[in-house]
This record gives sequence, structure tokens and C-alpha cells, in this order.
Amino acid sequence: MFNQLESILGRYEELGELLSDPEVVTDTKRFLELSREEANLRGTVAAYRKYKENEQRIADATDLLGDAELADFAKEELSEGRAEKERLEEEIKILLLPKDPNDEKNIFIEIRGAAGGDEAALFAGDLLNMYSHYADSQGWEFEVMSASMSGLGGYKEVVAQVSGSNVYSKLKFESGAHRVQRVPVTESQGRVHTSTATVLVMPEIEEFDYKIDPKDLRVDIYHASGAGGQNVNKVATAVRMVHIPTGLKVEMQEERTQQKNRDKAIKVITARVFDYYQQLERDKQDATRKSTIGTGDRSERIRTYNFPQNRVTDHRIGLTIQQLDRIIAGDLGEIIDALIMADQTEKLAKLGK
Repeated sequence: MFNQLESILGRYEELGELLSDPEVVTDTKRFLELSREEANLRGTVAAYRKYKENEQRIADATDLLGDAELADFAKEELSEGRAEKERLEEEIKILLLPKDPNDEKNIFIEIRGAAGGDEAALFAGDLLNMYSHYADSQGWEFEVMSASMSGLGGYKEVVAQVSGSNVYSKLKFESGAHRVQRVPVTESQGRVHTSTATVLVMPEIEEFDYKIDPKDLRVDIYHASGAGGQNVNKVATAVRMVHIPTGLKVEMQEERTQQKNRDKAIKVITARVFDYYQQLERDKQDATRKSTIGTGDRSERIRTYNFPQNRVTDHRIGLTIQQLDRIIAGDLGEIIDALIMADQTEKLAKLGK
């Protein structure tokens, strides 16, 4: 482990020199790549430097044990130093776990009403609000990119962009089928119904990470329309993009200019196509190698929101919280922290085998 840490420290110091090199600074692509690498190493380097400082603290305290006047102080220092050593070792083990290259990226989150008709669409709207409020609590930007409304004010499908620090690392485990159990607004006899909405979290892909061949895209331009289908724009500004090899489609009409809708559409279609091929790679893996938490499989039922009992359960990690009202209002921290911890625990266990 320590050889690996010394290697990381050396690379971090090398990156510091490279990022101040005028030739690198003027090369935007290389500068961004090196900056990202430097940022990914920063936490590990800081923890390792603290570890080395603490080792010196332990050594100094050990030397003082023979001094009668300072023995009590030395014992206290030694005790605290050893406790800090154990804590730092655990922290470093987690920092050295293989990192998801997308963890630092912004995301597109796609939510669709699934089984349950209008109630599923209303629940999709509840999930959209839940993630929007959580984003606010994290200091992130949350922007609805495109939306297809249902008759009662819910969403058949909605796509939002979430931008900020470590967005994908915190929300990547939200992909999957979310189930709701409650009395729908359309239910006259007070019976509890079960409906579902699906969530797909996709990292925003930079052009130099992945680029779609223009020949694989069909682009249609049409007039944007509002509720009821009436024409709300005399100029054709709405954009539909279809990725021909996969059949994936994006429609964008939220902006007033064709170019802005086109720019947004290419970002979303790139994320969808990238996620599609990533999912194919995941599906090729042996089932025994897949994480019990998983990411990206929209068909997997991951969570149930039971309104009559004010209860939310994450089925992957067996976590139940009896404060659904707090969760649906955007206070997702407890669930997200538990999912991250479960993922880290599983990875540590695999490394120990």
C-alpha cells in the first residue's frame, strides 16, 4: 500500500509542475485532463500526508516515554496517535479503491412514468421535485431540459441536467424502478394502488471522451408546440435527434432558438448513447462480478415509497426509513450515504479475498 501511496504522491507533485507549464496551459484538452487527474488524487495525497505527520507524532511520543516528567503526556500522545493511525488507514483504504471515472461529472437524469398510468406520471413528478430539492441542498444547479406532460400534471417523461461537485458519485445509484404505494387522486374508494416510475442517471459526456459520428444521427427540425398542440412558435426551432444504430431519440423544444435546442439535444443524445453502450458492456460481465447495488439497469426495482405507512425502503441494502415525508421532500442524504457505504464495503471485501 505504501509503495502505491508514494507513487501517487510523486505523480501528484509531477502534475503540479505540468499544470504550471505554459505549453500545457494553452492546450485546453490536455490541461483539463491533467486538472481532472490532479483533483482525483488530491484527497488521497492529503490523507497520506496526514498519515506521515501522524507517524512522526507517534515516533516523537515514543521517544518521550523514557522522560519521567513527560511520560504521562507521551502516553496520551501515543494513545491519540495510534487511534488516528487506525482512522487514517481506513480512510486511505477507501481512497485507494478503484474510482469510477465518471464520479466527478455532471449528470442527466431521466424520469419516466411507467406502470400505473396517470398515477405513475404524477409520481414521476414527485421524484423530479425530490431530486430538485436535494440538488438545492447540495448547492447544485438543476435545469429541466425537456418534458412530456400527462393530463393531470404529471410527467410521461422528463430529462433534467444536474451540475455541480461530485454529482454522479452521489446520484449514480438512483437508476432503476421506483415503486409507490398510495391512494391515487383519481381513486374514489380510498384504495391503495401500486405504480412505478423509472429513473436513469447518465453522466454528462465531454466531446473528447466520446463523440457520435454525425453520419449516425438523423436531425429533424419542426415547430415547437404547447399544451393541446397549438403552435406557439412561428419559426421552426424544435429539434429531434435520432441515433440511427440504436434507435435512441431526443426531442428538444424548451429553448426559443433552434441552435440552443440543438446544443442541448446533442448533449442528451450523447449521454444516452454512451450509457447504452456502457450497459451492453455491463451486461457482458459475469453476474457474480456485478455489484449488489448496481447502476444503470432501469428494470431493476430498487426502492418502494409507501405513503400510508410513511415508509421508504431501499431493497438493495435492506434500508427502511419511517420518514417518507422527509425523503420525498429531498432529504436524501441518509439513503445516499448508506448506498455509498455499502458500495465501498463490498469493494473492500472483494479486495480482501
